[in-house]
Amino acid sequence: MVEIHESEEEIRQHEEELKNNFDMNKFSLKNKVAIITGGNTGLGQGYAIAMAKAGANIFIPTFNELEWDNTRSIIESVGQKVEFMKCDLTVKGEPHKVIEEALNKMGHIDILVNNAGMIKRNPLLESKDEDWDKVIAINLSAVYHMSLEACKVFAKQKSGRIINIGSMLSYQGGKFIPSYTASKHGVAGLTKSFASEMGAYNVTVNAIAPGYIKTENTAPIRAQKDRNDEILGRIPMGHWAEPYELMGPAVFLASDAAAYVNGAILPVDGGYLVR
Repeated sequence: MVEIHESEEEIRQHEEELKNNFDMNKFSLKNKVAIITGGNTGLGQGYAIAMAKAGANIFIPTFNELEWDNTRSIIESVGQKVEFMKCDLTVKGEPHKVIEEALNKMGHIDILVNNAGMIKRNPLLESKDEDWDKVIAINLSAVYHMSLEACKVFAKQKSGRIINIGSMLSYQGGKFIPSYTASKHGVAGLTKSFASEMGAYNVTVNAIAPGYIKTENTAPIRAQKDRNDEILGRIPMGHWAEPYELMGPAVFLASDAAAYVNGAILPVDGGYLVR
């Protein structure tokens, strides 16, 4: 093995580069604009509020008008701008309209969070074709089309961040949710594929894979003692995550502090996958 030793001059140069090129402001999203699909409810609302608190203005495309006033009130209370657009991302051409509207309303875009999604639970032998089509359309196809439209803008401006929302089911097979599992495996693949090409344009594409989070959607599982105990027994941290525990990783991946993180699927799972 050949040992390589840095000279004192090289060491000093590296120290100077660290001192001059990194500061805590790199974690700020000040003057950035983030599009967060489905950002008016649930974890999407959490991402929107967290990024607003980090300094970003927010544009939210959403299928419904639930929590618009509440989300607006919270974001405006921290001094940031928020705009909403009612739309169906599964309709052909709609993602293009979303990007156009965001540019018109906000002036520019810097961040895309592909959060909108759905889940349908059924035993495999009771699966319905319409459920498969709906889940794949919003969880995977919409992610592809939104990302592609955003990348057309990001490539021209030579900057941008895309954050996809994966799942523990990006890694595992799951049970009773074949469409959701397939879609989240697909999200992981899209993340890596887009990252491979868009890095050349100074655009990063990453994903967060949330573990077991305390949300309205997981309430039925937490209510089943045997299933809840099984899940907790596999989490080294010993508890379900609170929604706010996903927000730091999202802000980080959207910031300049993560400028060299590209193509990563980041589990935020309390260590669930290590067991």
